[in-house]
Amino acid sequence: MNIRPYRSSDCPALAELFYETVHTVNAAHYTPDQLNAWADGKVDLEAWDHSFREHYTLVAEEEGKILGFGDIAVDGYLDRLYVHRLHQRQGIAAALCDRLEQTVKGSIVTHASITARPFFEARGYRVVKQQQVERHGVLLTNFVMEKQR
Repeated sequence: MNIRPYRSSDCPALAELFYETVHTVNAAHYTPDQLNAWADGKVDLEAWDHSFREHYTLVAEEEGKILGFGDIAVDGYLDRLYVHRLHQRQGIAAALCDRLEQTVKGSIVTHASITARPFFEARGYRVVKQQQVERHGVLLTNFVMEKQR
């Protein structure tokens, strides 16, 4: 597996990976309505590309196939971390997180899904609060989590 910096040409593939991952991996913890609100398949690619370029964004790939991606802002906000549905529990998220976390000197904050919460807890993050986030009129539960460094 190779972890490399994001390129704008990656954006459509990352949007597709995001949609597929949300609708399969997170299906155990969220209803179909919640999954559709979270990932409706209509990503604003221009806005995502801008966000990825503003953040430190990494892509994990193997033999030209994207396996996962993650991005973190300079203020320590870990925004997105997604791994392809067929490559879960292979250390990809951990490898991406290791590299992303190294870029931040202070604490790191993320908004973790119910599904991702155990992953972040195992990495030393603690739940600051549980919250309900509204997406397209639908409420989703997630957790504000923080890792002190």
